Amino acid sequence: MEPSTPPERQRPALLFRWGALVGLGAASTVIGLYALYTVRAILVRVLIGLFIAVSLDPAVRWLAKRGLRRGLAVTLIFLLAFGLAAGFLISVIPPLVTQFRNLVDDLPGYLGRLQDRSSQFRELNDRYHLSDQLQGVVGTLPSRLGTGLLGFTSRVFGAVFNGLTVLVFTIYFMADMPRIRTGLVRLFPVERRPRARQVVDLVVDKVGGYMIGNIIISIIAGLAAFVAFTVLGVPFAVPLAFLVALCDLIPMIGATLGAVIGVTVALFSTNLPTTVLVAAFFLAYQQLENYLIAPRVLRTTVELGAAAVLISGLIGATVLGLVGALMAIPVAAAFSVLLNERLVAHETAAGIVPGPAEDGGEAGARVADGDVTGDAPAPATPDGDAAARTAPEAELRGSEPRDRG
Repeated sequence: MEPSTPPERQRPALLFRWGALVGLGAASTVIGLYALYTVRAILVRVLIGLFIAVSLDPAVRWLAKRGLRRGLAVTLIFLLAFGLAAGFLISVIPPLVTQFRNLVDDLPGYLGRLQDRSSQFRELNDRYHLSDQLQGVVGTLPSRLGTGLLGFTSRVFGAVFNGLTVLVFTIYFMADMPRIRTGLVRLFPVERRPRARQVVDLVVDKVGGYMIGNIIISIIAGLAAFVAFTVLGVPFAVPLAFLVALCDLIPMIGATLGAVIGVTVALFSTNLPTTVLVAAFFLAYQQLENYLIAPRVLRTTVELGAAAVLISGLIGATVLGLVGALMAIPVAAAFSVLLNERLVAHETAAGIVPGPAEDGGEAGARVADGDVTGDAPAPATPDGDAAARTAPEAELRGSEPRDRG
């Protein structure tokens, strides 16, 4: 029998083998991260398209339940979106062009009237020749715009290309959403697929419900602002109402931003009493939206604490800007649903079911086989394994929202 190889002779080979494996693993990780970094822009567009598709999926399913084919329902929703976008552009671009032309034509007369009314401006104009400088800047503005036209055009085409890419991804995702959900469920083991399907459906429903509800609230805000601007005689009522509706989509600061824009335009285009009335309208409407409209529209969505909303909004805005801020809260709600689901599964497996909230907001609990009366819980039984096996079929009680209305 031949003697075994001494450990001292095996050690260099083993070290070389482990070093090669570690080096290959590190190189693969670096290459994979570099590849992700290279295609990060495309991945962001895919993520945005998927988020929009999930957000609009409840509307597509609602139309499909009314007898429309899914492809026709997707087409109808996008035609409506295109109509709104076209209406916004038509309401904004012609008045802006007309007002800019009028400003250029009336600038000398406006400056002359300003000198007659304000002695301070007259002194500044005599000292620094502000009127001549302003007229010179306005006169050379078309040539400056022509000089920077190439860069502006390239940026516009880049934005259009990015928007069309997101649009194409969104259309494909919306058309294939049932297949995507089924494929996601198939990634789980067979015995966990029923539970996984429940969780996926719940997450999609909560995210889509939040976004559809947010869009409905924004439309109501825009319509209310349009009526107020029209009644009070504020110019540019249609584009201002569109801006108020768009700003209302932004979490935390959107409603305030829309109110500031509306009050600022009213201040510079109307008199002081009208501006005060516009500010009073926004204050009253915000109370109505916060305590009546939003609780009714968003009553089926997952509630998040104020700190969670703030943190998720700041993280989303830091990562993806305005789009990230819009996506942050529903994504945080989805994570909340997943976390609640796991907690409920573990509690159900242990024989504990979440109970109603008690003083201080802390959730009560009860033992599945008896009420909580201060006594010690019932001892474990041999059926504990059976309870653990039936946990995946537990109801998603922890994921259901509380009614804020």
